[in-house]
Amino acid sequence: MPNIKTLTPEAGRIDAAGLRAYDADRLARCAVDRAEPWWRRTACAEALTGRVPQARLGALLACVRDTGDTGTVRKALLGVLSDRAELLPWLRHEDRRHEEAYGMPEAVLRARGALGDLTAAAELATLAFSHWSTRRAVGDAGLDALVERCGAEAVLAELAGGRPEDRATAVRMRDRAGGDVTDALADPDPAVAHLAQSLLTCPDRVRAYLAGAPTPDAALWAAYALHRLTGDAAQTRAVYEALGRPRVEVEGLDEELRRAIVHEYGPECEKQSDPRWRIEALCTESPLPPDEERQLADEERRLARATAALTAAGLMPRPPLSCGEAHRQGGGTYHVIGYGDGGRSEVLISTLGPFAGNHEDDPAARAALEAAGFRWIDGATGAVRVTGLGVYYFGAREPLDVSTLLFYWQD
Repeated sequence: MPNIKTLTPEAGRIDAAGLRAYDADRLARCAVDRAEPWWRRTACAEALTGRVPQARLGALLACVRDTGDTGTVRKALLGVLSDRAELLPWLRHEDRRHEEAYGMPEAVLRARGALGDLTAAAELATLAFSHWSTRRAVGDAGLDALVERCGAEAVLAELAGGRPEDRATAVRMRDRAGGDVTDALADPDPAVAHLAQSLLTCPDRVRAYLAGAPTPDAALWAAYALHRLTGDAAQTRAVYEALGRPRVEVEGLDEELRRAIVHEYGPECEKQSDPRWRIEALCTESPLPPDEERQLADEERRLARATAALTAAGLMPRPPLSCGEAHRQGGGTYHVIGYGDGGRSEVLISTLGPFAGNHEDDPAARAALEAAGFRWIDGATGAVRVTGLGVYYFGAREPLDVSTLLFYWQD
């Protein structure tokens, strides 16, 4: 006959269905038992959903409140006990803002939403507006629970401060209620307008809006939404031309660098990015070959040319490594060629075009590669910040400089 240990023999091997059918009292005892490993306790806590034994309620609530206990277990139990009104004073206490366990502050907010605490609305809206999908999911769930308990009007009344996240929540709620959110394409915050365009499903309605769009940005978002819905590139280019080919001007960014950067990062830029980058990526020609096989062949030729140039200059290059291989994890947009005595110096060769550089600005490597047709990215050029283009980089999503974009690595 199975028991808790046979149902949870080790981390990653959990019989969730078996636990859900197991005795709830024994599961509750295991969930609060610090002698058990955290992963077993968490599995037992999650299996209590919808069947918390009254006799163990006090111990379970005490475990949730115990900031010295394992955060993962506490978070799982809070999810199970989020309907317990007696938790609300503790959840609303100022100390909850200082919870250090991973995911616990978000879980606290979600529970406040489930208990109908309207004072959590603003923080839940901020979560729902997050770049991180896990945080967005928690924020959305908390707001949904709050709407179910208190009604949409009451929640929106709490979000009348005019913040972008408040407006985004209103847009999302209107869409879920079957309303038209096309007007939000004119929102002054790009992230709100981006959300609105992502929710649109009717090309004819977008076309009608585009004909009388109140601002150039609203027209760009409408064109972007239409391209997403129809794939009609000619239509997108017509809007682009009619608006005078709008783009974000960046001082110090020439056309060669611009083309490489816009086509690498424009299509998937972050939601707060200026819509001009997205439309420029759709309406201008990429400098890279159109298919992956030809791109790889192009890169191989470029690397061979760089290696030959460094060899001819007597710099003793080593075989090229992708940036992922060089860092032993991740990937990005450049290769590394070690050179010199022991290969301690390195030159970076971009995959986005004939761009090269290194941290020392080595004149010998620069001369060899420039003679071979490469463009050397010096300190001044590399430091140009590409404004209005949000790119994910080690947890941040801000505009990056040219050097980071051409020689980008992410683990």
